[in-house]
Amino acid sequence: MELSKIEQFLEGNTILITGATGFLAKILVEKILRVQPNIKRLFLLLRASDTKSARKRFNVEILQAELFNVLREKIGTNNLNSLVEEKVFPIAGDISIEDFGIENSEMKYEMLKEIDIIIHSAATTRFDERYDIAMNINVLGAFNVLKFAKRCANVKILVHVSTAYVGGEGEGVISEKSFNFDDYYIDIDVERKVIDDKLKELEAQNLTSKEVTMAMRNLGIQRASLNGWPNTYSFTKAMGEMMLGHFKENIQLVILRPTIITSTYKEPFPGWIEGMKTLDTFMLIYGKGISNVFLADPNTNADLIPGDMVVNSILATIVAHGNNKSYQNDFIYNISSSKGNLLKLEDMRLYIFNYFTKNPWIDKHGNIIKVKEMTFLSSMDSFQAYISRYYWPLLKVLQLANVLTWYYLIDGTYTNLKRKIDNAIRLSELYKPYVIFHGRFDDSNTERLRMRMKDCKMDDVLNFDPSCINWEDYFMNIHIPGVVKRLA
Repeated sequence: MELSKIEQFLEGNTILITGATGFLAKILVEKILRVQPNIKRLFLLLRASDTKSARKRFNVEILQAELFNVLREKIGTNNLNSLVEEKVFPIAGDISIEDFGIENSEMKYEMLKEIDIIIHSAATTRFDERYDIAMNINVLGAFNVLKFAKRCANVKILVHVSTAYVGGEGEGVISEKSFNFDDYYIDIDVERKVIDDKLKELEAQNLTSKEVTMAMRNLGIQRASLNGWPNTYSFTKAMGEMMLGHFKENIQLVILRPTIITSTYKEPFPGWIEGMKTLDTFMLIYGKGISNVFLADPNTNADLIPGDMVVNSILATIVAHGNNKSYQNDFIYNISSSKGNLLKLEDMRLYIFNYFTKNPWIDKHGNIIKVKEMTFLSSMDSFQAYISRYYWPLLKVLQLANVLTWYYLIDGTYTNLKRKIDNAIRLSELYKPYVIFHGRFDDSNTERLRMRMKDCKMDDVLNFDPSCINWEDYFMNIHIPGVVKRLA
């Protein structure tokens, strides 16, 4: 691999990364330290009470992660610790506050003076997050990062990590185009007032914190649906993009829109994953024999992209745009696989069935769990009918038994089953836009970016071409084993 080009670009640069404890940011931090330890400084924004707490959180949640074992073995534990001590600066901060709420004025001054590159990956990715929280992090947080970037004396580029699903439930080819407020008639001030009014209304009702949380989650879904988005996450991420595009002025802005991010394909080793993702939740439910029936259309385009490829695309945009004054407009990149290496849910179903048939789960009693073939129900109506046919009758029996005689024996079973049914329906409604999806993401800009990396001979060290992935091999030998090992 020819590292000279990336070394030449990143050497001596100061980088700020937000959301540093997230899955993607950890891969990014590891890659930078492994490929270019001669950066000047790496500022990592973490939610913490003070600098000491931020440093402790970095050491525990990031540096000690299995992800860093390759680098640790390559240069030695002592050398890695020395490198981190010299180059990495965890900063206690919160993107929902202006200037991130950084209290150390000397440190803030150094950041504003030194930072060359900002990579904004902090976000709340819960589909039904409380609307006030999602607004503060995904919308106002993005705006606060932009305002901070404008104050940086030498900033070359702001890379914003979004999601390919900001466009909602699209069909056909989904282009790499930017959003603006006028096209969607969205007013951030109106949305914030809706939030404030709702919080005041809930406060007057003297509700429990759990009740307030559910009400604010429902509000987010309602506002998203009203404006044409399927959930709070995609809606607020879209508004965040609108804020950046509207107020960016002369900032060199790049927006990356990854699809469904999965475990690492190659770097620093295959199969590393952290935090339960949508796909993995259903995979484990199936493998453990909990259910073999799911809401999904087998013809859905399962647009997956490994985490290390997303990180390589981030670094590629920095190489292409950071020092190139001819790229003054914001660029949108769909980091996806559906155009160049299509994977259908039908194919994925087969891979998952084959894996758990050959590698069956062993339950806590030592029994082998034999999986049945996976059944997809391709509409909410059919899924609801399945629930009504197989689960509601059992629930009614338990309810009757509860009322008649065996209250103490049956009550817990009835309550647990009802909770599971309610959760299954709610989760299916939330995940529906991703398991019944017929769009394909255009990646013309991304393909040109790949060509630029080939031109400067960096396509090996910064590989983000999904056409090289054999999906069967990836699922059978990389992703599912990684999920079973690290998330089960």
